[in-house]
Amino acid sequence: MKYKTVIIVLLNLIIFTACTSNNDSSKSNDKKVSDLNQAFIYSAEKGDTAKVTKLLQDGANINTTNEQGTTAVLAATYNNEINTVKALIDQGADINIRDNNLNNVLLYASAEGLLDIVKLAIDAGADTSITNRFGGTALIPAAERGHVEVVKALLTRSEIDVNHINNLHWTALMEAIILSDGGKKHQEIVQLLIDHGADATIGDEDGITPLQHAEKRGFHEIAEILKQAEA
Repeated sequence: MKYKTVIIVLLNLIIFTACTSNNDSSKSNDKKVSDLNQAFIYSAEKGDTAKVTKLLQDGANINTTNEQGTTAVLAATYNNEINTVKALIDQGADINIRDNNLNNVLLYASAEGLLDIVKLAIDAGADTSITNRFGGTALIPAAERGHVEVVKALLTRSEIDVNHINNLHWTALMEAIILSDGGKKHQEIVQLLIDHGADATIGDEDGITPLQHAEKRGFHEIAEILKQAEA
């Protein structure tokens, strides 16, 4: 009886030791994978394309995210690392993934006027219907901030909705008036928007139209563009 008890104790000890060893090994592997993925994102952020490529070959997950929900391709976008963004897109990175701030490659690049990355994202088939934290598409902040070439690229190279309305009930046309200085860049953007189907009758949540806002702010050139569109 004592002999059987000793055998059972020894077997349990062996099983426990094996399980502990497996758990330790699993934790060690998980840490190695985590370190690899974080190094991958960091290298992308710094624009070290060669290191990024090497880490991918070593097994890094191309769509892994850090604590901020940022992927490698978005980290590269944040620093305008064009070559790294292109390399990651060529390797199949998902450019539509949004981070904790609800930014993705196209949304951030458009808002910041990063034209080369905007073009890369569009050509890679970026989903232009995805919205930022204000409920706006990439076109709206680009129009607001006066990024003429970005607006032009979005309107001519993608199927973006020119009349999308954000959480403030503003379209790109409305933001190009309400949040601008009415200068040359915004005049050009308003014309571009009109030429590509912007509906000048869509008002804000109080029903005030773009033309009424332009006239109130003394943006005479923009008001003339809108009047011609209505005519």
